Amino acid sequence: MSLKPNAKVVLEVKDLRTHFRTDAGIVKAVDGVSFTLHEGETLGIVGESGSGKSVTNLSIMRLIPSPPGKVVGGEALFEGVDILQLSEKQMREIRGNKISMIFQDPMTSLNPFLKISTQMVETIRLHEKDVSKEEALKRSIEMLKLVGIPSAEKRIQSYPHQFSGGMRQRVMIAMALSCNAQVLVADEPTTALDVTIQAQILELINNLSSKMGTAVILITHDLGVVAGMCDQVCVMYAGRIVEKAGTDDLYARPSHPYTEGLIKSVPRMDTKQKGNRLFSIEGQPPNVIDLPPCCPFHPRCNKAMDVCRSAYPPVKDLGSGHEVACWLYADEAAKKAALAEAQTKEKAE
Repeated sequence: MSLKPNAKVVLEVKDLRTHFRTDAGIVKAVDGVSFTLHEGETLGIVGESGSGKSVTNLSIMRLIPSPPGKVVGGEALFEGVDILQLSEKQMREIRGNKISMIFQDPMTSLNPFLKISTQMVETIRLHEKDVSKEEALKRSIEMLKLVGIPSAEKRIQSYPHQFSGGMRQRVMIAMALSCNAQVLVADEPTTALDVTIQAQILELINNLSSKMGTAVILITHDLGVVAGMCDQVCVMYAGRIVEKAGTDDLYARPSHPYTEGLIKSVPRMDTKQKGNRLFSIEGQPPNVIDLPPCCPFHPRCNKAMDVCRSAYPPVKDLGSGHEVACWLYADEAAKKAALAEAQTKEKAE
């Protein structure tokens, strides 16, 4: 459900599954993820390290190293076309052109031996064959000005090491949007930056999204960032989305115990917490190799029931596009049926 009236769907992910084959077993890094992204919307994907956030988006971009990784199921519909089924040549027409990605560390994404002008011009001309070098350079300078780089005409002739971390990230955003991308995937775009620069970069992404109508997928572990940036949020745990809602709705009524724990663990300015310790979720994220067919959060959950240890919960629609996968919201008949089925399987084994 879009929070932007009449906004068209630009990306629809259905039951995405990505596995990695290792000597220890199959790692189900992404295990049935579904979401919808609308034009001009910012979708936040949050969760602890290892929850599957980055792998989800690398799968969509077709950047999973194979082997050992492989997308084993699902669809990613961009403009109605399943991009997971395209050839590599067809995918290159979309990657960087219509769907762009910003990574955590801009220094590893920029070639240290080439000037910014060379890299930006090559990016534009790679995706638009009929654009001349002069036109591409002019557009590159305009994009650098758009992302707030001063003296863009001079700075474009600099090398990456001559820019600060925040300025390099601005260059990456300019490159990502230089081909008028419809979707921008930002994977922890402020991790390597100090707090004041983080705020500037996030505000820049937000403003550009509003101005250009670009849809944004923001991958982060910072719920404070999500509150200020996102229209909708997907909370991931152990390769699955455990809760999905509009941002205001999620903060007003977090429904999954994991989401509650994440929100409680963030310091708040509007409550008296002097002398109180911050809340922390006990335990560690599960080993995602051969996960049992039950709720993976139950060992860390203070509301766990017998059924949580027996079967994975169904997704419950709480209204207004708010969905949660938790046995707390299932009816008694469903709980009894799941327990009975688990007991039958256990006896058979």
